[in-house]
Amino acid sequence: MEWERDETVPEHVWEEFSKANMVIPCLPAPLPVAILKKLGINDILGHPIDDWDAFHNCIYNDEMLRSGLAGPPGSLTTGMAFGVPPIIKFGNQQLQDRFLPDLLTGKKRICIAITEPEAGSDVANITTTAVKSEDGKKYIINGTKKWITNGIWSEYAAMAVRTGGSGPGGLSMVVVPLKGHKGVNMRRLKVQGQISAGTTFIELDDVEVPVENLIGEEGKGMSYIMTKYVHVIWIQDDYSLPKCSFNHERLTIAISSTRQARVALSAAFKYCLMREAFSKTLMDQPVVRHRLSKCGALLESQWAWVEQFVYQMSKLSKAEADVELGGLTAAAKANAGIVLMECAQCAVLLFGGNGYTRSGQGEIAESASSQVYLLATNVC
Repeated sequence: MEWERDETVPEHVWEEFSKANMVIPCLPAPLPVAILKKLGINDILGHPIDDWDAFHNCIYNDEMLRSGLAGPPGSLTTGMAFGVPPIIKFGNQQLQDRFLPDLLTGKKRICIAITEPEAGSDVANITTTAVKSEDGKKYIINGTKKWITNGIWSEYAAMAVRTGGSGPGGLSMVVVPLKGHKGVNMRRLKVQGQISAGTTFIELDDVEVPVENLIGEEGKGMSYIMTKYVHVIWIQDDYSLPKCSFNHERLTIAISSTRQARVALSAAFKYCLMREAFSKTLMDQPVVRHRLSKCGALLESQWAWVEQFVYQMSKLSKAEADVELGGLTAAAKANAGIVLMECAQCAVLLFGGNGYTRSGQGEIAESASSQVYLLATNVC
């Protein structure tokens, strides 16, 4: 909570975390075993990386949110979770050899930079341009990116840029240097939730990037963005007709949000056992027990649903899971937001004025209620 109030996570935390290989589990299972072993990474806390499955991802994401705060874990994992996979999945060998050793070992950091002030969910119409220099050796990048998590600390961004005409077919992805690079200006944004995760506004003014930093092929950026390291099954060869799945991303958010809901409700439960009003504890009031039990039922059913999907993802092939579970994991993610909202509102109500205060025993309830709005924008 102190880190969240200070709006940043101390640098030594990243160093210790990455040294223990603990940023790697935010990548989807199965892990990129061959690449990791080439770097001398064979296990995570003694567990062989070969055996890493969806249940390990689930445990990892649940434990990362045990504090009930999304900011500190977001500061450590978001860049890796979304910035590295495009390089692993679509980058050629030279690109992987140049960037992955430092990124996977935590020597350098990366973020994913897609959203723009005028193009949030409307990704196909982003306006940041990447034009080749006359000698064809560089991209000259101009534009802005907004709400970029971890951007302020990142040496690189896996960035969506427009290399061609209008629409999705004109998009590409490029690894763009950030910190200290000529033409790049970054500043922190004040946001309501995940304050310590480093939400950033990025301005790019004639930023020069080697053409070798292109991820995959020009014009295929939209497909790379949509997959986010999951399989895409194309219906015809048409960018407007993709059938895709975001199972890992959706379940990560569902797991995290469900844990936040549990933390908020648990804090309220504990408070109600101690707080006295009208000569009895709040827990002795039937209406209070009813509110808690109603939220508890929602919470436990949501977690059972999450575990069901995790089990299926651990048993089905990747291709099967992407097709069979795509819509259902989207529903689980959306429902996790509803459950978090109900539990957070219940906690704030039962804490009373303490639940509206950014300090003291009700602080976690106030934080959870703020997180609901951030999750709502993500679900949208």
